[in-house]
Formats: sequence, structure tokens, C-alpha cells
Amino acid sequence: MSPGPLRDPSRGPAPVVPPLPARGTAGAVDPGAPVDAGYPVDAVGPVDDLDAARRADALAGRTVLVPRAPERAAGLAATLRDAGAHVLVSPAIERAPVEDTAPVDGALARLVHGDFAWVVVTSVNAIDELLASAARQGVDLGDAARRARWAAVGPATRRALEAVGVTVELEPDENSARGLVAAFAALPPSDQASTSGDQGSTSRGRGVVLLPQGDLAAPTMHDGLHDLGYVPHVVTVYRTVTHTLAPDVVAAWRAGAVDAVVLTSGSVAREVARQLGPRDDVVGVAIGDPTARAARDVGLRLDAVAERPTDAALAAALVGALAATRTTAGSAALPDDPAAPPAAGTTGVDPTPEGDPS
Repeated sequence: MSPGPLRDPSRGPAPVVPPLPARGTAGAVDPGAPVDAGYPVDAVGPVDDLDAARRADALAGRTVLVPRAPERAAGLAATLRDAGAHVLVSPAIERAPVEDTAPVDGALARLVHGDFAWVVVTSVNAIDELLASAARQGVDLGDAARRARWAAVGPATRRALEAVGVTVELEPDENSARGLVAAFAALPPSDQASTSGDQGSTSRGRGVVLLPQGDLAAPTMHDGLHDLGYVPHVVTVYRTVTHTLAPDVVAAWRAGAVDAVVLTSGSVAREVARQLGPRDDVVGVAIGDPTARAARDVGLRLDAVAERPTDAALAAALVGALAATRTTAGSAALPDDPAAPPAAGTTGVDPTPEGDPS
């Protein structure tokens, strides 16, 4: 049977849904913005929206640890350095291939055959592994992609897919698994119906959805799609493993020379705590609420949560948190003052059921 139709360009851009109800953030520019992520940073957004003088005042002379791979940390590190910060970049985790590639190769073969109604990608890392599988089988991923519809968790993931010839039809406004589930729920009935070639059986519900994920991905996407009537097919396409932090980073942390740390996943938070140990004098900024929850669980100080999983939002959250430390150093709010900022180690937000996909 032939694959189902792709979205007609005349129907306009891919469907999106409004952000989910916002929760507050500590030290963020807009406390009403949504905070949900844990995914790799989607580096979009106007960094220049931050007042340059305010950025410099908060960051000049400060040492900030960004425990990510250099290529993933480059954008944020450049922004912080431009404002006068000393930035230490050293990965705490890294991606590793799965030992058995048969499941991902089998999933790719099924994609070529038209077995999936949707492919949902929640990490740029997964795209690399799909490309590797396609290469092993002599298949062009862009060609195979036309046998299904594709959804991406955020702009960086969408751009990476588009770079290899994959058209993305669904991207949520809130760049998280929760936001992506909500985007699926908001699709009109005509888009929710199963249309892919071998999806006609009523036992398949709205269709089989391929979820290529890392080994630490939470079940949020799987469970959400299942509850909507889809049949999720999860394939682990990469692993997350420990990477030893650089000796100069360890020395600086132990000497009390680090002023702030940027946490970009729960895995990173856990490794920072394991390799360096918690310090109550290091400002902590998390990329999203799942990461914030992981940081709290391992005893790391937490001052702010980024509004969105972007370099711009992380920079804004860091500026706000460091500026707050300068303010509170000279005067402390009374404990019963309702305007007092949340204590270090709290975010003022309720944890969500999101997990750590990285």
C-alpha cells in the first residue's frame, strides 16, 4: 500500500499549540513563562534582548562552569565570555552507541516499508543514529522519511532534520515531551487519523509511532501518545555515559573559584554532584524543570530555571541569578517577606512528570 499523504503546503505551517499553563521561575526574566525541558539546548532566541550593561554587570569577572561538550556549549560560552565571564567548558556526559544496532536497523527498515504513521524525534543525537542506520542499509534517510510524518521537540531538532532532507510537520511551542504530547492532542481529527500505508487496521488505533530515544529517556512521550490512542514503538538508539571532568575544572571547583554552574540535563546534574560534590556557594541554573528536580535530588544549589531550553534563556536566567546574589549580599529580605526570593536550592515551581532524555 502507498504511504499516506503529507501535509499540503497550501494548508499553511505545521500545526502548533499554545504553551501549556506557565509556572513561575526563580531569577528568570519572565516568571510566567513555561519551564519544561531536559532536552539538548535549541540555540534560538535573541540573546541581544538582554541589556548588555546588565549582562556585563552580572557576569564580569565571574567564573561559570558549563559541563557540556565544547561544540554544544559554544553558543552559550561565547555569550558569557562576551560579557566578561570566565567560562570553563568540560563535558560531564557523552553519547555512546548502542551495543546492538539490530533494533534501530529494524526500525529503519520498517520506516522504508511505510509501517509508521509518525516519527517523533526528541533529541538531535537520535538523528545521527538514524543516519548511521540508513548508511548501513544503503538508504537515504530523506527518501525514507517521506513514508511517514515527522515531529520534532524543538527548533534545533527540526533544523537538524531539515538539514538531512526530512520535513517536520509538528513542533510544539513548549519544547518538551509534555509540550509535544499536547501538540499531538491538539491536532484536528483529520490529522490524528492513521493514514500511513500499513496503518489501516483498527487495532493500530491512530497509527504506530516510532520513538528513537536515548537509554535514559523518561516514558513521558510513550505514555502520552499511548493515552491518545497511538501505538508507540520505542527504540533505544544511543546511550548516555559518564565523561570525566577536566582536572582544571575539578581544581577550580574545590578551590571555591567557580561562581555558577549551568545544568543542561538531569544526567549532567547527577554527574556534577558525583564528580565535584555539592557546594552552597555555587549558583545553579537549570535548563528546565526536570533538570531542576534532578539537581535538587542530588543536593545541588539551584537558583533559577531557564524559561525555555535555549542559549538565550539560559544566559538570561544566569544573569538574573548572579545579579540577585550581588543584591542579596548587601541586604537580606526578612523571612516572612512575601516578596523575598526563593531560598537557594528551590525554584518556586512544582515538579512535572518529565524525565531526563539525555
